[in-house]
Amino acid sequence: MPFLIIFIILPLLEIMVFASVGEEIGLMNTLLLALITAIIGGILVKRQGLQTLAAMRQSMDKGQMPVGELFDGFCLVVSGATLITPGFITDTIGFLLLIPPFRAAIKHFFKTHTNMDMPQQNFHSQHTPIDPNAIEGEYERVDEHNVDEDAPPR
Repeated sequence: MPFLIIFIILPLLEIMVFASVGEEIGLMNTLLLALITAIIGGILVKRQGLQTLAAMRQSMDKGQMPVGELFDGFCLVVSGATLITPGFITDTIGFLLLIPPFRAAIKHFFKTHTNMDMPQQNFHSQHTPIDPNAIEGEYERVDEHNVDEDAPPR
């Protein structure tokens, strides 16, 4: 059913809305409006995407799972895809996904209507933080009693 909506019904609705807007404001103005919404949407998606990446990094530095930030990132990807798609319905969906309170409402809807649990507990990464004063290297412990006198120094 979702494929029917996405690939048949939505494009037909987009064509109808595009034709209606074109009748009201003219073809060139309609095309220009579609181009402007794509450009503005792309700029906003890029800005919010960078902010989401920074927030994700801060959560991970605190030892927390960035579940909320990952959801926001997914919403921004969907928003970018719908804003690139020509049409006013998809642009409306894309711009709605750029509004943080709208994303929070969607997140709340998924939390309350699904069985998926979003863990918020702390986690520890597999690697240790990099100490800028540390010098990495390999070593081999050699006992003084077992040293071969004829062996070249290492």
